[in-house]
Amino acid sequence: MDGDFDSELAELAALTAAHLRHELDMANPFLPRVPAPELASQEAPISAESVGTEPVAAEPVAAEPVAAEPVATPMVQAPSTQAPSTQAPSAQAPSAQAPSVPDDPATALRVIQARAAECTRCRLHEGRTKSVFARGSLSATVMFVGEGPGYHEDQQGVPFVGRAGQLLDKMIGAMGLGADEFYICNVVKCRPPENRTPTPDEAAACLSYLEAQIEHVAPRVIVALGRHAAHNLGVGDGRWRGRWGTFQGIDVMPTYHPAFLLRSPEQKRPVWQDLQAVLTKLGREVPTR
Repeated sequence: MDGDFDSELAELAALTAAHLRHELDMANPFLPRVPAPELASQEAPISAESVGTEPVAAEPVAAEPVAAEPVATPMVQAPSTQAPSTQAPSAQAPSAQAPSVPDDPATALRVIQARAAECTRCRLHEGRTKSVFARGSLSATVMFVGEGPGYHEDQQGVPFVGRAGQLLDKMIGAMGLGADEFYICNVVKCRPPENRTPTPDEAAACLSYLEAQIEHVAPRVIVALGRHAAHNLGVGDGRWRGRWGTFQGIDVMPTYHPAFLLRSPEQKRPVWQDLQAVLTKLGREVPTR
């Protein structure tokens, strides 16, 4: 009898351990295999309020950024030889307008990307190496919106290419999204000095570019990465993380920025819950490992 009881206890312990391992995998499927203290020691401290990234350089994922298309320069006419008119200009004379944006999403985004590359609407253009527009698919189901470029993004002109980007790629992979199902961009397209949080006027100056990206990609769900991105999408007030909102009629799920997760790996569990909610919203099965 004692032998049977001991074997039952051993079997129960094994089943319990297996169940705990399964629960851990479900809670943090994108958890790096490097111990958390080692991750924390490689990054500077950061708060949950500000998650500007300056990650270590890494290779970008296979999806290529949208290629920039030069904006046509209007022809400059030679000055007239006629004497200047003394008549006051008509108040009804039409003012010069920016070239219209094509209806085709791919062409439209190339034009908008070219405009962003030459933009001087705010002070951030003074220190940029390259503007950072996007990477991913124009047919994306989910759009991930971060705060702004870091040092390596500014050098390469591609968003999320460092350690925070590697973690974001793991998050996307854990969701089971294919290369044609996600699109990644930021609120501002130029790197803020020292990776500080963009000011309200800087974010406002860039908002039309983000709005155009959302309009032409037309994702089913937007994931706002960090409080700043959430705030600029209208869902960053109060208890913001994990609370659904909408922007331009599209559902928005705000969650923590991958850079914050590198410093606070214990927060990956609630982030995975947010990503599970996104999959449920899409009617997708939550993948298991």
